Amino acid sequence: MKKILRLMAFAALGLTGCTGRPQPLETDHALTAAEIEAGILTPEVMWKMGRAGSSSLSPDGSRLLYTVTNYDVAENRGVTQIFVQEMATKSVRALTDAASNNADPKWSADGRTIYFLSDRSGSQQLWRMDAAGGDARQLTHFDKDVEGYGISPRGDKAWYVQTVHVADRRSSDLHKDMDKSKARIYDDLMVRHWDYWDEGDYRHLFVADFDGREVKKGVDIIGAEAAYDVPLAPYFDMGEIAWNHAGTMLAYTCKPLAGKTYAESTDSDIFVYTLESGLTQNICKPRNFGREGAPVIEPAAMPGYDKYPVWSPDDTKIAFRSMRQAGYEADKERLFVYDCRTGDLQDCTPHFDYNAMNVVWEGNETLWFIAPIEATHQICRLRLPEAGAACGTPDPVEVVTKGDHDITAFSKAGDRIVAELATISSATEFYEVNPADGALTQISAINKPVYDHIRMGEVQKRWVKTTDGKQMLTWVILPPDFDPAKKYPLLLYCQGGPQSVVSNGWSYRWNYQLMAAQGYVVVAPNRRGLPSFGQEWLEQISGDYSGQNIRDYLSAIDDVAREPWADRTRMGCVGASYGGYSVYYLAGHHEGRFKAFIAHCGIFDFESMYGETEELFFINHDYGGPYWDERNAVAQRSYAHSPHKFVARWDTPILIFTGERDFRIPYTQSLEAFTAARVRGIPARLVEFENEAHQVFQPQNSLVWNREFFAWLDKYVKQR
Repeated sequence: MKKILRLMAFAALGLTGCTGRPQPLETDHALTAAEIEAGILTPEVMWKMGRAGSSSLSPDGSRLLYTVTNYDVAENRGVTQIFVQEMATKSVRALTDAASNNADPKWSADGRTIYFLSDRSGSQQLWRMDAAGGDARQLTHFDKDVEGYGISPRGDKAWYVQTVHVADRRSSDLHKDMDKSKARIYDDLMVRHWDYWDEGDYRHLFVADFDGREVKKGVDIIGAEAAYDVPLAPYFDMGEIAWNHAGTMLAYTCKPLAGKTYAESTDSDIFVYTLESGLTQNICKPRNFGREGAPVIEPAAMPGYDKYPVWSPDDTKIAFRSMRQAGYEADKERLFVYDCRTGDLQDCTPHFDYNAMNVVWEGNETLWFIAPIEATHQICRLRLPEAGAACGTPDPVEVVTKGDHDITAFSKAGDRIVAELATISSATEFYEVNPADGALTQISAINKPVYDHIRMGEVQKRWVKTTDGKQMLTWVILPPDFDPAKKYPLLLYCQGGPQSVVSNGWSYRWNYQLMAAQGYVVVAPNRRGLPSFGQEWLEQISGDYSGQNIRDYLSAIDDVAREPWADRTRMGCVGASYGGYSVYYLAGHHEGRFKAFIAHCGIFDFESMYGETEELFFINHDYGGPYWDERNAVAQRSYAHSPHKFVARWDTPILIFTGERDFRIPYTQSLEAFTAARVRGIPARLVEFENEAHQVFQPQNSLVWNREFFAWLDKYVKQR
């Protein structure tokens, strides 16, 4: 429920399912005279910002390759271009124009060629161009889109991902004489996932020959009849697939399960495919488990998510991220290393109380990664122990960077590191990182024209005492030109997930600075159940949705409301997903604090949610089990505190957003809540997007969302 990747926004770009050559998109990012004079962030200004995408250093570290996506609101679509920046001079040039979408650029092993995906031929295919930007050539000519790819280090092979039809689910396929029938037919779970129905189509991984001019039709190494995805649904993150450096093996993530078992399980594993033999090995069920003196890892200890394999430079080890608990999507992401020579499998961060993400090797004995630490994301370094010694006794993890920011990704070439970094007050830009001391130097200025004219509000880092005597980090964002002599309305922001950090980062959907720019003080607490404060803090929320984390919300808003500039008679409460649940629950328990609520795709009725959602492992873990298990005390407590049971206490206007394609928290949850509010005579408004899922991605939909959002707050909160 918690993860959002850039890939999920491809529909807004027109990057998939293309038919016919795309039309050039002219994007004008210049602020108007009125916007410059006002000097505040608005939804319209935010859609003029260029959105930095994936980046990578050239093999010699001299150039940075990255993408920027710009949008045209009138056209209701975006275009992604590829840029290269010279590290020595900081000069930037565009390698592609706005006539087509061009994404996922990658360097060849020698740095002379750039590979990329483009829809310029009418469908998304693999292309190449010179590193200088010329001589673009199409490498694949398949009848289906290429959804991801990787060229082998030797340059003679390629992997690619395409959709394969595995099973007939349509009635017109099963009953050939009923070609006008529009039914889907199922015998088992899952019938749908995230935002699509299972119609028998799965992403498969192919390996093909490549002669430098054309990628040949490949071999489906998953199996033509395999009813599972590589990479994993619903995000299809191509980072789950990796060549070894010799170009002889592929490591990838897969969850080879089906039906009810698939819906209830998070048991994905890392598989290694050997090109020469055609054999595949599951390294999460290895033959040996730990050396003498090292932690012993049994197969039974690997029932959770195992993802993102990364080969060491000498191909003797594979690092990957692993969750210990079955069915728990927010468990600690442990950093594991598999020894390809011995089969040893070791947890290298058993005493490090944070996740390990974006893993990069330096030599064969040092790993770099990103960890969420106290509502920020930092780059860390771990030196592996010498042969025969145990990993993590104690963890030799060094936190290299510091500061209030979000480092969301980085690439490394030699001694040079470039990170993608954002804050609450600035969207992603690129920073060079000093590997010795973590010092950060900004090297890009994609949105400088916006920042030059737009004033951001002050961001305060506040530690609030909770009802059980702990300290909770809460971000407080003040309006631009804040005057402490005035009184300001407050907004309590309730985070979704539920296990996703309220970090010091930028969002194009729930943007704190955008809310503050409209005259509100935003209160964003890292309540119980969020990562970056250790596993105890994170795990407290499971089975206790209505408990301590709800009290944490109220502790945060009550603490800020005591400030002399806070108008506690004008407070609103907003949130999405689990945050939407929080809004619904607080609507029946807020004791008159709030003047208005806004819920986006929130959980309203726990019992109907159990039968409507798709990934049952999530709800089984967080609720404690199904509603019919009367002997399960945790589950029964969860269902007893479903928000719909407290509608009789609702007394406050509520705005409800939902997406018709949302199958994680189906739109019917929002319909139930809206119906309850109106039957009870409570002012309510339902905004239902027929072409959005759990989030709102399309430009015009986003602007409608923001207009409705702020109009509701202005009407019921801002007015005295």
